Amino acid sequence: MNYSNLMISGLCMSMASLAAAVPGAVAADSPATIRIISSMATRQVLAELIEQFEKQSGYKVEIESVGGVDAAKRVEAGEAFDVVILASNAIDKLIDSGKVASGSRVDLVKSGIAIAVREGSEAVDVSSEQAVKQAVLAAKTLSYSTGPSGVYLTGLFERWGIADQISHRIVKAPPGVPVGSLIAKGEVELGFQQLSELLHLNGIVILGPLPADIQMMTIFSAGVTVNTAHKDAVEALLNFLASPAATQVKVNQGMEPI
Repeated sequence: MNYSNLMISGLCMSMASLAAAVPGAVAADSPATIRIISSMATRQVLAELIEQFEKQSGYKVEIESVGGVDAAKRVEAGEAFDVVILASNAIDKLIDSGKVASGSRVDLVKSGIAIAVREGSEAVDVSSEQAVKQAVLAAKTLSYSTGPSGVYLTGLFERWGIADQISHRIVKAPPGVPVGSLIAKGEVELGFQQLSELLHLNGIVILGPLPADIQMMTIFSAGVTVNTAHKDAVEALLNFLASPAATQVKVNQGMEPI
């Protein structure tokens, strides 16, 4: 079953409710520009929400979505951003290192890991932990991201006692490159990644999420950098991203609101 078809379609939201979610709109002749860096997992949901935010608030937003590890390194190196949106543990590390303001973390969404194969491939059973283990053992090649889901899966394969057995079959996705794109090209037989990153990709079939007993939900959070010069604009943005007005878009993009 293609889980893309299970996403609720359409955004049913009035202009009035959107405006209410973005207080403090500014005059269009002097908008602040907010710079954001995010992981690839939140790229689609942020693109859609930010478009709405810009129309309603008058602020401008520049967003760059890259691999989560690279994003954190760039913030640590001192590159100028106003907001960082990454897995919550990465935001906490940036707070500890003094790059993101203490107390500024805002949890936005939860995201689970899904499994995909190339379109036209033979169906694979992923309905249970044992079925997923057998699918991994049977796959000639497999891949997962370098982000939180990849770290978790590495540990899962070690717990199953198959890490050494499959190590030579693992194709590492370059930072910022969706695992789904490798599946679609035929470079990978079985792929694991955040559901939000697999949705909307042509040439793949999403088999489903990891079974509940081995699923790992990642919380993606926003943090405000200590050097931002646009505190009012950033506050308005984060209020909107965390508001009920953003719920439908999050669901449509395969994520769970918090």
